[in-house]
Amino acid sequence: MPRGFFDRPSHEVAPELLGRVLVHGPVAARLTEVEAYGGPGEDPAAHTYRGRTPRNAVMFGAPGHLYVYFTYGMHFCANLVCLGEGHGSAVLLRAGEIVAGLDVARARRSGGVPGRRMPDRDLGRGPARLAVALGLAREHNGLDAIREGLPDDGQHRLSGIPEGSAAVLTGTPPGPARIRSGPRTGVSTAKDTPWRFWIDDEPTVSPYRPHVPRRRSTAATSVGEAPSS
Repeated sequence: MPRGFFDRPSHEVAPELLGRVLVHGPVAARLTEVEAYGGPGEDPAAHTYRGRTPRNAVMFGAPGHLYVYFTYGMHFCANLVCLGEGHGSAVLLRAGEIVAGLDVARARRSGGVPGRRMPDRDLGRGPARLAVALGLAREHNGLDAIREGLPDDGQHRLSGIPEGSAAVLTGTPPGPARIRSGPRTGVSTAKDTPWRFWIDDEPTVSPYRPHVPRRRSTAATSVGEAPSS
């Protein structure tokens, strides 16, 4: 995918990311669920709502880079930055179907527990699970996912992508009739904004869960809601 694809508002990019393929190392995931977050001062659920900080600085960079953040003291979540530099907007990658590197993804998701096995549909079913399956963690924050000029068969070609790099490939986008939208998951502010998009009847799509208030000292599960402390 060209960088210009991401140089648009996140809620326009998000539905068009469905069916695209994100490759990182030996694992590739076909995106089946995403969630858009706006910029400073316009989207109270976004990490950038109050402006630029060391934590969210990547979101103010060039479009097409990965913004990876740590949440609840245990999970990483991955996003793709949208709009030009200085805007602070991104799309959270909520779920995907693993289409290459299944053995690697299974090993990562098993947590090294011998004999532990889960259905393949659950390998990337949820933003934290998807990040684990793709091997994305803190050190990948800011990784460029644009590889313009890379040969792309429209599916999940792995050759030509440098080791340790990432790329968003064209994949096979669903027809408009299969794209659904609804409220974002687990956010307490702007919770009715219908910027979560998914492919209808996809078993890898995560279940919708409304926000439930609870005590916490770390960031929330979305791209939004910076900690209050």
